[in-house]
Amino acid sequence: MKLTWFLLLTLCLCCCNNKDNPDVSSIKIDLKTERFEKDFFAIDSNHIAAGYPELLQKHPSFAENFLTTILNADPRWRGDTLQTYLRGFSASYRPVFDTAEKLFFDFSKYERQIKTGLQYVKYYFPAYPVPSKIITYIGPLDGYGDILDKDAIIVGLHHHLGKNFSLYKTIWVQETYPDYISSRFEPAYISVNAMKNIVNDMYPEKQEEKTLVLQMVGAGKKLFLLQKFLPGVPEYMIIGYSEKQMKESYDHEAAIWDLFVQNNFLQTIDNNIIKNYIGESPKTQELGEASPGNIGSFAGWQIVKKFMKKNPGITLQKLMNLDEEIIFQQAKYKP
Repeated sequence: MKLTWFLLLTLCLCCCNNKDNPDVSSIKIDLKTERFEKDFFAIDSNHIAAGYPELLQKHPSFAENFLTTILNADPRWRGDTLQTYLRGFSASYRPVFDTAEKLFFDFSKYERQIKTGLQYVKYYFPAYPVPSKIITYIGPLDGYGDILDKDAIIVGLHHHLGKNFSLYKTIWVQETYPDYISSRFEPAYISVNAMKNIVNDMYPEKQEEKTLVLQMVGAGKKLFLLQKFLPGVPEYMIIGYSEKQMKESYDHEAAIWDLFVQNNFLQTIDNNIIKNYIGESPKTQELGEASPGNIGSFAGWQIVKKFMKKNPGITLQKLMNLDEEIIFQQAKYKP
């Protein structure tokens, strides 16, 4: 009897947690996955330049970009030069490929997660042309990671090998991706990064001179949208914090807001100040060593949530096009 009650309670809690999420299961998404890295590392390393044309034929939309943009190779190089360059990459990155192969031999789980995210995109934004394929690859550890192309979600598996992967700790990788960034190099962030790239494609950054508070709200709108595309993903992953940082940010929400109010930062347009609170950074200096960076986006997210709670009838499309000043004024945010 107790077990039955526990199961019923669990079912009830699950239903309550998902009551605001639309049913998107009937939305058709045509999505296939191409495993570029498998085909690349299957080429005989002694004849890799000769085998590349076949790779180009099999992956016409990506292979050339992989060669020129991701590897910074020039296809006009003499055959032996290109051969040596590609053989060197193949040999040095074979251990990375082997690790990825163990983790992602079956990619279907991550394809399903991305597909569900795209179903939510189509539900809220029917006119948006969602990608029709996923392309996985292995690239330089200090280079590109996850990318959005016009018709493909491109997943850099080398940036999803687990935060404790030994090569992430090397100096040459740390110079580009320090611990506070590589801590998110986990398989679970594949769908998060994919949907984040779509959000940024839908609403790209504009070079405008805006006050800090308006930039905070703008960042908050994107986080709110990303959460709608990934309703089952924990909030700390949406913003890129650790669980502890997320909890403590809520515990000290009033102090975070006071940081902006008491220092008269909200209306500043000084980019030297703004960059301390919006975007990637290891911490927020005034809040201590253990604090997360990007704390302005956290506060902006809470402002947008407050606004939407007061205006539940506003669609996501209208929210994203609404002036940030209106959102800030109407939210009357005061934690």
